[in-house]
Amino acid sequence: MSTYTPRILALAGSTRRDSFNKRLLRIAVEAARQAGAEVTIIDLKDLALPLFDQDDEAERGLPLGALELKRQMATHQGLLISAPEYNSSITGVLKNAIDWASRVATPDEPALSSFRGKVAAIISASPGALGGLRGLVHLRSILSNINVLVLPEQKSIMKAYEAFEPDGKLKNAQDQQAVERIGAGLAKLLQRLGGGYA
Repeated sequence: MSTYTPRILALAGSTRRDSFNKRLLRIAVEAARQAGAEVTIIDLKDLALPLFDQDDEAERGLPLGALELKRQMATHQGLLISAPEYNSSITGVLKNAIDWASRVATPDEPALSSFRGKVAAIISASPGALGGLRGLVHLRSILSNINVLVLPEQKSIMKAYEAFEPDGKLKNAQDQQAVERIGAGLAKLLQRLGGGYA
């Protein structure tokens, strides 16, 4: 049994207080913790990231929220993302966070250092019939193209408005187990890798 404790950064691509994806994220987070990972949950709303603007970046540097996001990413080997689907893709707030994190804070920082060597697991919940699946296709493509290893298994929860019990668990036991398996699977893979894959 590995004694290595991987660190996973968990976030939902929503700023809503009672977001379905924040609820779903908590299920995967608990499973990752039970599997031996240390998990930090961040709320994108707390980062207060402005819309990415390269002119503003050139004049003022990275905003504090982007620096905090990059700082958190630097100290975690895994990413656990629960992504809502807006108009068949990921949310603007999630894409904006990814864009800011992809920028360099200092001239000597390697390109994409916040993402390189990371391992990610992705899940989604949506009121729609596909459960956010179309958004996960885009998220997987984006992450893969910036040097993140994305686990093959993913889970989309459809009709999210009726999917959760009052205690936060999913009503469907198979869905609950699938989300738990993804969270635990990320933790176990990072343990086997001894961190990221790079």
